[in-house]
Amino acid sequence: MKIGIANDHSAVEMKKELVEYLEGKGYEVVNYGTDSLESTDYPIWGEKVANAVASGEVERGIAICGTGVGISLACNKVRGIRAACVSEPYSAQYSRLHNNANIVCFGARVIGIETAKMIVDYFLETEFEGGRHARRVNMIMDIERRNAEKPE
Repeated sequence: MKIGIANDHSAVEMKKELVEYLEGKGYEVVNYGTDSLESTDYPIWGEKVANAVASGEVERGIAICGTGVGISLACNKVRGIRAACVSEPYSAQYSRLHNNANIVCFGARVIGIETAKMIVDYFLETEFEGGRHARRVNMIMDIERRNAEKPE
């Protein structure tokens, strides 16, 4: 599986450790984030990984900022993205199982690297359950379509 990963300055070290971890498990990882510790704006990096997921360049995405909240908001502005901000593995698993999330987001200032590894494991290893959940995901995507058609 080809995974995109993005981050701002607060998550450079966590990203590096996760890339090494994921590549060790056989994933191909594409870096859409910064490698600099100089302050930068998380929306830039969230949009990059979200566009890669939406276009099919990568299958799923990981986005990390200080809390995970800001970068998840940026990711979710890209059409076709369902980015889930989580801080533990259970929510990561169910974001896939029930919500068919295609990007997982978390905060480098909120969780440690071992929790981050568990989160990405659950997120990448869990498939969408479908069934009654597909109807709900379609409803979410319908909201996106309706609002994309509104004039500004």
